[in-house]
Amino acid sequence: MNLADAPALGQPSTTALMHVTQRPDAVFTHGRGSWLWDSLGRRWLDLVQGWAVNTLGHAPRLLADTLAEQATRLLQPGPGLYNDRALALAQRLTALSGLERAYFTASGAEANEGAIKLARKYGQLHRGGAHEIITFEHAFHGRTLAAMSASGKPSFAALFEPKVPGFPKARLNDLASVRALIGPRTVAVMLEPIQGEAGVIEAEPGFLQALRRLCDDEGLLLIYDEVQTGVGRTGTLWGWEHSGARPDILTLGKCLGGGVPIGAMVARESVSCFAPGDQGGTYHGNPLACAAALAVLGTVAQPGFLAQVRERSRQLRRGLDDIAAELGSPPAVGRGLLLALQLPQPAQAERAAAALFARADGVRDGLIVNAARPERLRLVPALTISEEEVELALAMLRESLLGRA
Repeated sequence: MNLADAPALGQPSTTALMHVTQRPDAVFTHGRGSWLWDSLGRRWLDLVQGWAVNTLGHAPRLLADTLAEQATRLLQPGPGLYNDRALALAQRLTALSGLERAYFTASGAEANEGAIKLARKYGQLHRGGAHEIITFEHAFHGRTLAAMSASGKPSFAALFEPKVPGFPKARLNDLASVRALIGPRTVAVMLEPIQGEAGVIEAEPGFLQALRRLCDDEGLLLIYDEVQTGVGRTGTLWGWEHSGARPDILTLGKCLGGGVPIGAMVARESVSCFAPGDQGGTYHGNPLACAAALAVLGTVAQPGFLAQVRERSRQLRRGLDDIAAELGSPPAVGRGLLLALQLPQPAQAERAAAALFARADGVRDGLIVNAARPERLRLVPALTISEEEVELALAMLRESLLGRA
């Protein structure tokens, strides 16, 4: 049976699930490519894709086949043993990144936690116990306690105090603000090439180049959190490629597994100073997740794939810029298929996202977009979104924001 023709199942109860976020009433049951269906048979064109996770869209056949085959071979030997999928993925990632060592986690937040630990261990060994990592206002590095402490998200400020110390905050694209925070306890600088959760705020290429020189001059590590920008999201394999400023430590998640939970920390050989027992996790290097990541990387790294991502980016950006011009808003921001549109009225993005979601009524399709800020819509579609699907999304956006298709 075609998934698109699956029968409506009725609305399951949500009362047993712990309430940690505001969710719409729809209960999703299946997806394919850029589309999601709920238990009542309604359909949405999804331009959020699990928060920039589903690299190849919902339920791609490649991942289904890869997972099914791997599940018959090996699920979990344990992190104290080698497995062939983790070794193959490490070889692939180091070859593609130009860094020499890889470590796998179960999420991007854990990858960032690992990068923090690695930098602090490096500081103990090579910088007289230096442990501070300069991070940035409005940054988002995940929801472990150290990752939240490293983040500059204003809503995190009063949560779960006391925070982990040692993360002074600089201002993005302001090199002087970074330089002012460097002292004898500083070991690294950590940032996202594009701050996705902050509303798609880009670290300018010139700033990243200057930051690389500053870190080299001061003997500091440069850490890029590419949990959201890595694996093709920006139209290049890695977000840092737009600047050419290679990091010492690179963290990945989201797009790496295409919907399967996995994160990675990739580092230069000279930085990889963990000793046995310093780092670990029950599901770290899980062969099922590593097999999925290998399949995703094998697709994204194919000749022509990223050219198609860049073409869809240009198409989507042109449409967003046309809408922005009619609204009197600035042009779209971001790179690749990580784009955002600033709207002119207070809370307009929140209202638009809710209205576009509510379109789906069993006759009309809905559109899923994210209000990263009250006035800013974020769009992170599957990297496989089609030309026709981009045009359909733009038509729904025009209808919602301009009152016409």
